[in-house]
Amino acid sequence: MARKPEAMEGYGFDRMFRLDGKVALITGEHVKKTEGKLDILVANAGATWGSKFEDAPDHSSAKILDLNVRGVFLLAQKFAPMLEAAGTRQDPSRIIIVSSTAGSNVPHVGDNGTIMYSVSKAAAHHLARNLAVELGPRNITTNTVAPGFFPSKLAAGLIDKLGGTAELEEANPRKRLGEPEDIAGVMVYLCTPAGSYM
Repeated sequence: MARKPEAMEGYGFDRMFRLDGKVALITGEHVKKTEGKLDILVANAGATWGSKFEDAPDHSSAKILDLNVRGVFLLAQKFAPMLEAAGTRQDPSRIIIVSSTAGSNVPHVGDNGTIMYSVSKAAAHHLARNLAVELGPRNITTNTVAPGFFPSKLAAGLIDKLGGTAELEEANPRKRLGEPEDIAGVMVYLCTPAGSYM
């Protein structure tokens, strides 16, 4: 995936839209009017908050749950009619929710706790399972991609608090953190005919 749509021309991604936050819900109407259908919807957003359990403010929980769970639900709900219009039995439309392994484990507690992030990602995993059952009969597949630790703007503060990249790499069984290329292949697979039964 690229930040500039023109970088993807020639790869079949020249009709790709990048939507941020609430703009996605408004832009859904624009996409419906101009395109009428949508083949692939990727929900790739996240918010977190790191602090002691006792110090976590209420607004941090609301922000995390709103973006990481409610936002994904609303995005799928608003775009489902366009996905249904594009999907067929042999070539279904796709919803891919980019989540985190934090939804399957307890990654960080104590001074740098990310409890609500972990809870929100577990909810995103379960949301995907529900969407798969709800939307599958409408020729829309739903999958979750749950990468491990990747250096990112979202993770930068936590990486520093946990001792830096070198220390996290040493603790990782692969002795490195994730790179964009590590997730790109999975995303492409899920969007091609090879992933139509996933």
